[in-house]
Amino acid sequence: MTETIHYDLSIADAGAHLFEIRLTIEEPDPQGQVLMMPAWIPGSYLIRDFARHVVSIGARVGRQELPLRRLDKQRWQCPAAQGRIEVRYRVYAWDLSVRGAHLDRTHAFFNGTSVFLQVCGQEERACSVTLRQPRAPWARGWRVATSLPRDGARPWGFGRYRAPDYDALIDHPVEIGHFRDASFRIGSTEHVIVVSNCDDVDLERLTRDLRRICSAQIALFEPNTRRAPVDRYVFLTYATADGYGGLEHRASTALICARKDLPHAGMRRVTDGYRTFLGLASHEYFHTWNVKRIKPAAFVPYRLDRENHTRLLWVFEGFTSYYDDLMLVRSGAITLESYLELLGRTVSGVLRGPGRALQPVAESSFDAWTRFYRQDENAPNAIVSYYTKGSLIALALDLTIRERSQQRRSLDDVMRLLWQRFGRRFDTDPEGVPEESMPGLIREATGVSVSRELARWVDGTEDPPLTRLLAGAGFRMILEPAEEGPVWIGARTADADGAVRLSQVLNGSPAHAGGLSADDRLVALDGLRVPDTRTLGAMLARKRAGDSATVHVFRADRLLQAELELSAPPRTRAVIVKAEDRNA
Repeated sequence: MTETIHYDLSIADAGAHLFEIRLTIEEPDPQGQVLMMPAWIPGSYLIRDFARHVVSIGARVGRQELPLRRLDKQRWQCPAAQGRIEVRYRVYAWDLSVRGAHLDRTHAFFNGTSVFLQVCGQEERACSVTLRQPRAPWARGWRVATSLPRDGARPWGFGRYRAPDYDALIDHPVEIGHFRDASFRIGSTEHVIVVSNCDDVDLERLTRDLRRICSAQIALFEPNTRRAPVDRYVFLTYATADGYGGLEHRASTALICARKDLPHAGMRRVTDGYRTFLGLASHEYFHTWNVKRIKPAAFVPYRLDRENHTRLLWVFEGFTSYYDDLMLVRSGAITLESYLELLGRTVSGVLRGPGRALQPVAESSFDAWTRFYRQDENAPNAIVSYYTKGSLIALALDLTIRERSQQRRSLDDVMRLLWQRFGRRFDTDPEGVPEESMPGLIREATGVSVSRELARWVDGTEDPPLTRLLAGAGFRMILEPAEEGPVWIGARTADADGAVRLSQVLNGSPAHAGGLSADDRLVALDGLRVPDTRTLGAMLARKRAGDSATVHVFRADRLLQAELELSAPPRTRAVIVKAEDRNA
């Protein structure tokens, strides 16, 4: 394979957080080559305008400088030229997240969408990238971790890497620096765990648990062959004080976690934090099948210059959010009781959002770009999460299919059909899931019709009947008051400089009825100062449902008074137990 497009990436100035990239185009468009920096990164549905981080750019043919013309916020055009074009540009990298690029003297990380210009019209051509080793003393001993295939026998290291096309090039994030790593093999697939910025992680424990989870997922999709769709998979994990996030890629995932959530030597039990991390890793690994290869038709191919709307994120993120924790208990990484606790938390979170009565999950999927990823103080009242409600719809579908098929079929059969029909051959014969196809696909896979249920739960706003469905499977769901005390005001609060800030006010609550708003600073209740949320909780604990309360708030610089009629907190805390547990 001969690459006609080559990227050469080096660290220009770690203190200024600048990468330098030299892009060589052997066969540029004779009419004038157009270059584009992607506007978003697949898996994170928000226009991020990565071109804004390009701080300098220039082009030349041989020694002749070429003037670049800016076409719009993300595209440049070279003038018509004969022969090889070389483009040099610098990218600012100070986004410590899984979505962008970050560089300092401790490490370097980047996604291809942040640093590699797209050569428009040549996206299908093979390309390569050379990663240059920094020579500075502070970079001594740095290594490279990525799932991108490399020239030579050793998979990692500085040097030349190859990709069959631009889409593949940008789908392998890169971590450079000091890190710890371990590996395990499932069949023919090597799995590598890379942990940066945490020296005391128990890699043996982490390897054991991730192996269980990955094996369970492979068995779901390929019960006969037990083969993963990649030869090598990499978990790129960066630990911080309190981070959390993940982004899926075709043969890897980029994860950020809180350092305390990783296992350490001598840790015997599965802590809440470690369970959270395992769920995150499970979620992103499941995406190796569901969204990286089984895709909505709207994503085939990705259009990186604009929003790619689909009404199916409740399937691709919601189903994945259902299976992530389910795979923890199926694999034995957590107990059934621990799984039921997680499920109860998800149910509780969905029930506490008034927006679920207004926005269907199909609409939430479509509006991900403008609403879900751009949430404001009114978000709980106006939108529903296609992740969490989507996961509950997946649970309800699974239980419904099992019930109506006399336990002969399940949602697993749906996932396997999606894999066989749309995913297994995706690399050679790409085809996406049509927008209106899920009712028919579920019936084909299971023999069970759920068209009416999908109309109510997905295209409508009805809550799935989980209490009844769980009871049929041998579980009880009990709804308890959301708050500890006898009353609530119906606002999410935080301490703020000697007062209590209302960050969100829920529709239908006492705060809403009393005229309070987000960003109000509550300073007094019934004439007594409220310096913090703890004091507010203690004051409300002395009240009863039906009592009135006078509150004073600052809205900007104006003092306002409001009368609240306090009510009992709604029953939106879900506890799920096995049916035989009568004491719960």
